[in-house]
Amino acid sequence: MNAVVEHARKLSSAPSFTSLVTVVLLAAMLLIGGALYEGFLSLQVMLNLLIDNAFLLVIAIGMGFVILSGGIDLSVGAVLALSTMIAAWLLQVAHWPPLAVIATVLALGFLFGGGMGAVIHYFRLQPFIVTLAGMFLARGLCYLISIESITIEDPLFVAMSQTQIPFFGGFLSPGALIALAMLACAVWLAHYSAFGRAVYAVGGNEQSAAMMGLAVARTKILVYAFSGFCASLAGLLFAFYMLSGYGLHAQGTELDAIAAVVIGGTLLTGGYGYILGALSGVLVLGTIQTLIAFDGTLSSWWTRIVIGGLLFVFCVVQRVMAFKST
Repeated sequence: MNAVVEHARKLSSAPSFTSLVTVVLLAAMLLIGGALYEGFLSLQVMLNLLIDNAFLLVIAIGMGFVILSGGIDLSVGAVLALSTMIAAWLLQVAHWPPLAVIATVLALGFLFGGGMGAVIHYFRLQPFIVTLAGMFLARGLCYLISIESITIEDPLFVAMSQTQIPFFGGFLSPGALIALAMLACAVWLAHYSAFGRAVYAVGGNEQSAAMMGLAVARTKILVYAFSGFCASLAGLLFAFYMLSGYGLHAQGTELDAIAAVVIGGTLLTGGYGYILGALSGVLVLGTIQTLIAFDGTLSSWWTRIVIGGLLFVFCVVQRVMAFKST
C-alpha cells in the first residue's frame, strides 16, 4: 500500500503530470458526450474537431515555442486577422497570383514576429508589452487596408475551402492536414533539433544558456519569428475556412492559444512542456464547444466560463508542482 501511495506521489509531482491529466480529461469529456448525446462520438464529429480548430492548432504550436522559451506572444490573433486582410486585398484588389500571395503573407508574418523578438531581446523589454504593442499595430493595419470584410473569390482558395479529403468513411479538410503536418514538423523541431534544445535551455535559465555558449539572441528572435509565421499560416487557413479577410477575425484567439498550450501541459514559466500537448489542449477546447453545441440550451459564453475555470485549475496545479519540486 505504501508503495502505491509513493508511486502516486511521484507521479503527481512529475512535470508530465498535467499532460497526463489533459489526456484523461479529454477522454472523460468524450465519453460523457457519447453517453449524453447520440452521434457525439461519430467519426465525422471527431474529425470536425480538427477541421474547425486547424487554425487554432497552428497558432498554439507557435505559442508553445514562445512559452517554452519563457516568453508570451499576445499578437498572434491580430496577426492572423492581418494575414487574412492582406491575402484578401492582394487577391481581390491587386489581383496577385494565389501562390505569390501565400508566400508573401508567410514572409510578412515571419518578419513581424522576428522584429518583435529583436526588440524584446536587444532592448530588454518585457514580451508582454512588446507583443501587446504588436497586437494593436496589427489590428490597426487591418483597418488601414479596409474597414469592411473583403470576400475572397480566388479559385485556389475556394477549392481549399470546399475540398473534402476522404478519411476512413469521413473527411478532412486540406487545412486540417496542413495543421497536422505543421504539428509533426514542430515536434521534430522541438525535440530532435539543436534549435529545439536551445529553446528549452533559454526557457529554463537564459543566463545559464548564455554561459553554455548558446546563441540566446538568435534563439529568441527565431522563436518569435516562428510564432509570427505560425500566426500568418493560421491566417491563411482561416481565410480558406471563411473565404474572407476582416479586421475583427479571431478576436481573443491569442488567449485561446495560451489556454491550449497551458492545458496541454507546458509550464508558463518556460523550459518544460511538449509541443504535442498543443493538440490535446486544442482538442479539449474544441470538445467543450462541441458539448455545448450538442446540448443546445446553453449559451456560447459557457465555453469561455469552462475554459477559464480549467485554465485556473491548471495554473494552480503547475504552481503547486513547482513548490513540490523546490
